[in-house]
Amino acid sequence: MQKKARFPAQVLPAPAASPARVAAPGALARPAAASVRSSMAQPALTTSAAGWRQPQPAAAADASSQQGARERMVKRLATLPGMHPQVLEAMRQVPRHAFIDSALGGKAYDENSLPIGFGQTISKPSVVARMLSLLLSMASGGDRIAGRVLEIGTGCGYQAAVLSQIASEVYSIERLRGLHERARHNLRPMRVANLHLLFGDGMAGYASGAPYAAIVSAAGGDAIPQAWVEQLAMGGRIIAPTVAQGGAQVLMVLDKTPAGVRQQALEAVHFVPLKSGVS
Repeated sequence: MQKKARFPAQVLPAPAASPARVAAPGALARPAAASVRSSMAQPALTTSAAGWRQPQPAAAADASSQQGARERMVKRLATLPGMHPQVLEAMRQVPRHAFIDSALGGKAYDENSLPIGFGQTISKPSVVARMLSLLLSMASGGDRIAGRVLEIGTGCGYQAAVLSQIASEVYSIERLRGLHERARHNLRPMRVANLHLLFGDGMAGYASGAPYAAIVSAAGGDAIPQAWVEQLAMGGRIIAPTVAQGGAQVLMVLDKTPAGVRQQALEAVHFVPLKSGVS
């Protein structure tokens, strides 16, 4: 088996003739995406019961002070309907405050979306928990998604980190170079071996990693792109905000079955618009 590339991350060219293909012609079936496992010198690390690695002791001093707030967040989320216990456990392990500006650290575990730069935000904890619970609820294993997951819109990297705790392998693609670099910076010390970061046009998906057991989007378009449906494995699920009648966004669940594609519109949501191209 070919050894996966490490940092720096692969930069994907803009898609050419086929909107369903992002990688250059001749790319391997298993893309040389950058693993978040860096070969650079790392701070001392400690491993939690669930396998999440956090820096210590200097960098972990702040993490320790946030632990109580994180526990309260998880307990609050547990009172909401439809939350999967394994998703909540993953959110208990991943330090949300490590993905936002230190000046906003006091709000890290509140029910807020927070700015992360470049006109983007990190989603509210309840939104992350809801979307990932919907993904995990269709997993045959019950507490883990056995196949690959594609995330559209890496942002600061927080949701990708949570995904890495509940899926065998995660590919996360970001169209804004500045955010892609920020996510790499945020995730590098955590050495998440099953998470791969890509810079490219998320609207085209990432054909070289297909088929995906699940696809989740952090941006909303007028419809779910056909490229995503084509790259979804049979029996797989897409969770994505989609514009409904009247212009408001709703959370859309798309299931790919032998009988065809089935879509279900759920509650109203508010996400940044889905855009094509890179910047």
